[in-house]
Amino acid sequence: MKKLLLIMLVGVVALLSACGKDSNSGAATEEKKEITVGFGVGTYEEQFRQSILPILEKKGYKVNIKTFSQNMQVNPAMKEGSIDASIFQSTAYMEAINKEIGADMVGIAYVPGAPQGLYSVKHTTLDDVKDGTTVAVPNDPVNQERALRILEELGWVKIKEGAGVEDFNINSMEPDKYNIDIKILDPAQILVSLEDVDYGVVNGNYIANAGKKITDALKIENTPMQHRIIVSINKKDENTQWAKDLKAAYESPEFEEYIKGIEKYDGFILPEAWNNN
Repeated sequence: MKKLLLIMLVGVVALLSACGKDSNSGAATEEKKEITVGFGVGTYEEQFRQSILPILEKKGYKVNIKTFSQNMQVNPAMKEGSIDASIFQSTAYMEAINKEIGADMVGIAYVPGAPQGLYSVKHTTLDDVKDGTTVAVPNDPVNQERALRILEELGWVKIKEGAGVEDFNINSMEPDKYNIDIKILDPAQILVSLEDVDYGVVNGNYIANAGKKITDALKIENTPMQHRIIVSINKKDENTQWAKDLKAAYESPEFEEYIKGIEKYDGFILPEAWNNN
């Protein structure tokens, strides 16, 4: 009886060991070759389709592209797993959303991104500013903080001491030299609403996407690192091969050559990683 039990026990251990080897072997050799990448409104999807996508396809990836009509839809899709990566947001915006919705996203590469700028169709100079001048700024806290920093640099407003980025709002500022009338709009609507205001702070990717020049701005921000556009993924995927290949594509000489060869990207902030190419 003891001998029979011993034989049965050895058999079970051998079976479990075999299963474990098969499982581990499969986990080690199986690499994800189909990914879904999400985009908001702007030029980043075009950059991806024309340059990044061919690089990934050469490495054997099948890539699904999902475009959202509103930027606020992208990160919830990342959290629920319907997209694997996104290209549309800054580090500061991503960190704010991580806290807001309980996500765990990280940035893996910088993307050629356009700075914000102050534009106008009614004025050709900043000297026309006066009390009551209307200025449109984005409605989300991160981009609004960026926009009002531009106005602060001009001396039009003051940002209150201790004002944060993630919880920034119109009450975080006060008048400086002028009593500016701030109009809060969706970032994508400011460019098309310039006829209705004196000035508007527009995210540069909307300018480029409309076939206009970033250098036409009356004032261009000096974009800090926390506001530069990144490739973002869920932290759990940080060490996957597909994430490493996606990062490599954005830092590749091929992508650098593409961006520098397109006139519409003149004025974009270029990734420091390209210095190694």
